[in-house]
Formats: sequence, C-alpha cells, structure tokens
Amino acid sequence: MSRIYVVGHVNPDTDAIASAMGYAWFRKAKVDGDVVAARAGPINAQTAWVLNRLELSAPEFLADASPRFDVVVHRYDTVTPDQTLRDAWAIANRTGTVAPVVDSNGMPFGLISGFSLFRSLSKLVGPRLDFQDIRLQELFDQLCREVADTDVPKFLSSSRIREGLPRVLREERNDFWVVDQEGRYVGICRQRDLLNPPRLQIILVDHNEVSQSIRSLDEADLLEVLDHHRVNNPPTRLPIRFRVDPVGSTSTLVSERIEDHGMSAPPAIAGLLLAGVFSDTLRLNSPTTTDRDHRACERLGRWAFVGGSPLENESMDSFGEAVLKAAAGLASREPDDVISSDLKVYESAGLKFGIAQAEVTDLLEVDDHLTALNKALDNLIDGRGLSFALLMVTDIVEGSSRIVIRRAPALLYELPYKRLPDETYEARGVVSRKKQLVPVILALLEG
Repeated sequence: MSRIYVVGHVNPDTDAIASAMGYAWFRKAKVDGDVVAARAGPINAQTAWVLNRLELSAPEFLADASPRFDVVVHRYDTVTPDQTLRDAWAIANRTGTVAPVVDSNGMPFGLISGFSLFRSLSKLVGPRLDFQDIRLQELFDQLCREVADTDVPKFLSSSRIREGLPRVLREERNDFWVVDQEGRYVGICRQRDLLNPPRLQIILVDHNEVSQSIRSLDEADLLEVLDHHRVNNPPTRLPIRFRVDPVGSTSTLVSERIEDHGMSAPPAIAGLLLAGVFSDTLRLNSPTTTDRDHRACERLGRWAFVGGSPLENESMDSFGEAVLKAAAGLASREPDDVISSDLKVYESAGLKFGIAQAEVTDLLEVDDHLTALNKALDNLIDGRGLSFALLMVTDIVEGSSRIVIRRAPALLYELPYKRLPDETYEARGVVSRKKQLVPVILALLEG
C-alpha cells in the first residue's frame, strides 16, 4: 500500500482533474513514491474535451477510501482436485498456512488446511487409535478433493473489507477465498490481515471538506491538502501538510510548487493546468482571479505552447476561448447532467443544500429549459436528502448569472439580486460561486 492517490472533489470540474493530475506528476517526478491521480466522479464535458485535446487519459476512478479485499490477498500456488495430498503438503509448507485447490477452469474447489487435515485423519483413523493402523503414506496418497474443505466463504476482490468482516468473524476459519467477478481464483486472505488492513494514502486537491470528498475518508490516511476554498477540513490522525491559498485555481498552486522546485511540467500537463486556471477563473475574468493566477498562466503557457506540443499552434486567447466554449450551453445536455456535473454540497444553520453551476453564452437559454431544470433540482433535493438547491447559470461572455432556486427557506428571499417573474434571480456581475454567491447565502442563513 505504498501508492499515494491524489484526488479532487466529487463531481469534479476541470480544475479538480487538472490539479490532481498535475500534482501527481509533480510528486512522482520528485521521486516521492508511487503517486497517481484519481477522480471521485465522472468527467464533465469540458474536462473530456480538454483531455482529448491534450491526448491525455482520464485518471482512474476512486469511489471511496475503504480498503478492498484485493489489498490483503496472497496469491498462493495451487493444486488441482485430482492431485494428491503430497503435492498440497509441499505448498502448505511453503505458505505456512494452506494449499488452495483450484479446478482447471480457475474456480476454487477447496482449501487444504489444518482443519481439513484433522477432519480427514479423523475419518481414516476413527475414534479409537488402537483399532486402526494407518501408515503416513496412505494419508498422503489421498486425493485433494477428498481432503479439501469445500465450505470456505468467498469474497470479491473489489468488495469492501468492512462489509465482509462480520461474516469473517462468525467463521471458525482463518483463511478465505478472494475471487474475481467471474468467481475465479485471485488468492487467499487471512483473518488477521482483514482485522487491520492497510489504509489508502490520500492527498486532497481543490477541496478540504469531507462532504465534498470521496466516501470513507476516515478509513484512509490523509497526507496533504492543497486547495483554494474555505476551510472546513476533516480531522487527521497525524499532522499533515495543509495549504489553502486565496487564489483563483488550485492549478495555480500546483504550477507554483513545480516552479519553486526548479522544474517545468511537460507540455500536455502544463496545458491541462492552464485549462484548470482558465476554467476556474473564466479565463482570468472572475473576481477570484489574483496576480498569482496571471503569473501562473504566463509560466504554464511558456511550458505548453512549444514545438511538438499538442498546443503548439495555440495561443492564450485561442486556447482559453476553446476551453470555456467546451463547457457552455444547456441545449445539448440532459437537465440532470447540468445539475450534477458541477455541484457542491454545503451545510449551514442546520441545513444541507447544494449549489450547482453551469456556463452558457446567453442567459436566454435558461428560459427555454427552466421547467426541466426545476424538475432536475427537485430530483436532486429528494435524491440527496437536501433542504434546498440552487443552480447558478453563468454567462461567460457578459459576466452575469441567473439563479434558479428550489424549496428555499424564507430567509433566501432576501438575496440582493433582482427577482424575476419566473422566480429566478438576475445576478448581474456575479460569476463566482465560491467568492460571490456562497458568502451571501451563508450570511443570510447564519444571520
């Protein structure tokens, strides 16, 4: 379990994916071990376009941090049911525990263990030793199918250990099968390993709140946080490196770490980080944008727009415009996808609520899809157990938003935006969920 996963928030946006992949590259390039990028949810349309444009693959999906059976599996040598106990004995001597009996199709048949050996010997000898004269050779000439314990429980290699542990503790055995989705032999796991499995090593980027992170984070070892949002961090068992800076993008922070170590990112990774900055700052036009974000774009452009790069014929303007256009529009997307692709869940004043954001090039699109969007918000509230939900539709050209709210408490009728006849709100100049909308909502809820 030396692998370290770098992962962004659930419903990842381009900055979450870019900062995870960029920081994983940086840590691995520094020879900090086996560091890989992961994602906590599906890739949205903009990120998919960026990855395809840069000829990069999406990071692996990491649903939660709960250890699986595959992290404690021992792939021991095997015998077939028609081999003799003599062959199994040789394997058991090497493993110090058991000899797996597996058929020709790779399916578990049974285990040769101390338990099965004693049971077999009891059958041969009977209750009175003085009535039998069994030679050791006769015992070892038995076929494995006659001696093996065939009632050993099986566990999927991809299933969570915590879900199988109650069954393990009910059993009198110490060894169990681990199988794949087809039921074929993967290996053997031991009870003592299941009681204290190795913990995943996790670095969080672009978030620090448990509610926005992968599930079962408490079952992992959190090593580091790199973020640019408000602080509501999870508890840790040991001190960790924790960096939260008020910049427009976590990709900016990653690029600074790379430069601080005298390194430069490969062109494709640099382009990905640049897309992360452009996406989170609306091409440096969001009020969250800082001088550090501008400097990050300059250094990332220097690394990305070079000969032989996927972006060698691009410029800051052309690539930035293409990145934003890849995310814009409601007509080509299902309403549920619009709501869920960039969603963050918050808690305040005893209420749990979600704020989604979508980007368009014309706010008139909201009028054409308002009924479907309202229904999608209702489905989100019911499905996630929320008190209310908002959708912030942002015009990336004009720099304004329309806010759609469902089941809002009365306090939110005091939002400082123009309320329209269709009960949406016109928020002129509001483009940042983090810096402009969330603080206003929290202030109203918390009084």
